Amino acid sequence: MKKLLTILTTLLLLTGCETMYNTPTKQVEFFLADYQTLNEDVMDDLDKVVQEEELFNSEQRKRYRELMKKHYQELVYNVKEEEINADKAIVTVEIEVRDYAKVFEQAEKELNDHPEKFQNEKGEYDEEKYLNYRLEQMEKTKDRVKYTMEMNLTKDGEEWELDDLTEEQEDKIHGIYKY
Repeated sequence: MKKLLTILTTLLLLTGCETMYNTPTKQVEFFLADYQTLNEDVMDDLDKVVQEEELFNSEQRKRYRELMKKHYQELVYNVKEEEINADKAIVTVEIEVRDYAKVFEQAEKELNDHPEKFQNEKGEYDEEKYLNYRLEQMEKTKDRVKYTMEMNLTKDGEEWELDDLTEEQEDKIHGIYKY
């Protein structure tokens, strides 16, 4: 009898824990934690993006990959609100990331104000010099920015699933959203 009671209690606890983790808020937290922990899927996506970047040389790809790994690990989030309406949900979350949009803006200004810094020996624009400069600025920046995002979820059967991210949401996670 004790054995049966123990098994039933264990099953109830496991079912309760499963339900506890199957909320829109928890799914958003799991999603963002995947970035912080450099989850395999996150790293696969990053590797794909890095490989597809045609402007970078191999050294710049390595630098960018390491930059983004650090960026993801330093991502901070705070869930603000959860709204559920039948099988749809919106979780409002505030994230804090490095402000790469500001870095890109300042690098562009530097290029426009001092184009000679980014020229080769022939006086022609050198994309590699500019990209190296931009990567250096990204590596140096300590500036952070907060963004608010509304994450949409849909209930599929009994499971809450995060809808595909918008381009704006992706840009915010990567710190490149122009505000």
